Amino acid sequence: MSKTNPGNFFEDYALGQTIRHAVPRTLTDGERALYTALYPSRHALSASDEFARGCGLPRSPLDDLITFHTVFGKTVPDVSLNAVANLGYGDGRFLKKVYPGDTLNSTSEVIGLKENSNGKTGIVWVRTTGRNQNGEDVLTYCRWVMVRKRDPETPAPAPILPDLSTQVQARNLVIPENLQFRDYDFGLSGDPHKWGDYEIGEHIDHVDGVTISEAEHMMATRLWQNTAKVHFDVNARPDGDRLIYGGHIISLARALSFNGMANAQSILAINAGVHANPSFAGDTIYAATTVLDKAETSESSVGALRVRLIAGKEPITTAEIKESNGKHLPHIALDLDIWVAMPK
Repeated sequence: MSKTNPGNFFEDYALGQTIRHAVPRTLTDGERALYTALYPSRHALSASDEFARGCGLPRSPLDDLITFHTVFGKTVPDVSLNAVANLGYGDGRFLKKVYPGDTLNSTSEVIGLKENSNGKTGIVWVRTTGRNQNGEDVLTYCRWVMVRKRDPETPAPAPILPDLSTQVQARNLVIPENLQFRDYDFGLSGDPHKWGDYEIGEHIDHVDGVTISEAEHMMATRLWQNTAKVHFDVNARPDGDRLIYGGHIISLARALSFNGMANAQSILAINAGVHANPSFAGDTIYAATTVLDKAETSESSVGALRVRLIAGKEPITTAEIKESNGKHLPHIALDLDIWVAMPK
C-alpha cells in the first residue's frame, strides 16, 4: 500500500462529506513580519498594538488575510491538490480576530458537485470553517474548485449545485469583539477619509503596482502551506508555467488599496469572488475599488462599506472590467466583492 497522498480526485467526493484537515498551525508575529515583507501592507490596525488599543482591542490582531490564507492552506491537500483552477468564493464571514499565539485548524463540508461536459474534470463546492484553539469559529466561507477526474470513464454523479446567496446581508456582519472607532486617530492611520466620505458608485484607482517574481509568489504559497502542484511544479501545467496562487493576488490588491482606502481597517465578509484570469511571474498587478453599498453596524462608530476590489495586469482607471458578453477583460486577474469596516 502506498504511503504517499495522491490527493482527492473528483470521484472521491460525496455530497455532505465532512473533511477534517491536517495540520493545525500556531500563528506568531513571524507570520506578520513575513506577510509585511511579501505585500506592501500598511493598515494600522494590524500594524500597531497602540493603534489597536485605541480602537478597543487588547493588541494588534493579525491581518485578516493571514487568517484566510492559513485556513485556506489547510484545505488544499484534501480539496484542491489535483485542481485545475480555484474558481471562486462566496458567503464568507470573518467571525473573530486572530492574534499571535492562536492556533487555527480547518474543516470542510462538500455542498455541491457537478461533472464538466468534457468528462475529465468536475466542480466541487465546499464550505470551509476555520477554528481557533478554543473551538471558536474565526472564519467561514464557500469556494468552488475545478478538479481532475482520476478516470474519465467513471460515471458522473447527479449534479447538485448549492444555493449560495449573492451577498452577506449587512445585518449578519460580525463586528470584532470590542472594536470601536470613537477615538480614531486619522493622522496615524494615514488617511482623513471616513465612511461617510465614500459614495456608492465611486471608483478609486489605487495607482501603485507590484511586479510578481517567481521566488516571491512561491515563498508566499509555502508560507500558507498551500501544496497545489500548479503553483510549484512546471510539469503540472501544459504551458510549463507556475500559476500564481490566487490568494497572493488578493493580498496584493488589498495592500495596494491602502492608497485611497487606508481606513478600511478590517474585512468583515466575502460576498463573492472570482480569479478572472490567471497570473504568472513577471505580471505587474494594479488594484482599484468600486463602492457598491454602505450600511450601519451594531457599533455606532463603525460603518460597513461594501466594495468591489479589482486586481489587474494594467492600471484599472474605470469600473468597466467586463466585455459585452459578461466575460472579464483579459487583463483582469481578480474580482472580489467584500464588506469592510471603516470609522464613521
